[in-house]
Amino acid sequence: MNSPEHEILIVADTDMAAGPLAAVVRERANAGRCHLTLLIPAVAHGLHRVVDPEDQCCAEAEQTIHRLRPRLEAAVGGPLRILIGSHDPMAAIQDALNAQEFEQVILATRSSRPARWARLDLTSKAKALGVPVTAVRVTPKPLEAA
Repeated sequence: MNSPEHEILIVADTDMAAGPLAAVVRERANAGRCHLTLLIPAVAHGLHRVVDPEDQCCAEAEQTIHRLRPRLEAAVGGPLRILIGSHDPMAAIQDALNAQEFEQVILATRSSRPARWARLDLTSKAKALGVPVTAVRVTPKPLEAA
């Protein structure tokens, strides 16, 4: 009898954690059969974040996908499903969880220390949705000398 395939949602808003994220994804894939979906929130800048964030869709998200996809697919040995979600990462996660039943969320997003301390960070909010969340620490890349 085949074991059921588990649905796992990977959420990343940056490629800065590509190595650690690939390691976590590889470990999860090795733990049992699963379908993996990579969700990248859209990016809106400046006034577009307030006025028309949904119109500023996909260029940066597609660049993040382009940089992350090969490493993650190599980690799991197969293709990922790809989603570009709302510019609001929490809304993007909620939309994905409403559209499909995911059993786990793997989260690699930037978060500030004060937000984590106050439990206002995305990881804490995602955990409140009732799905197990694995957080991957994102460390900023050092600035390169000009």
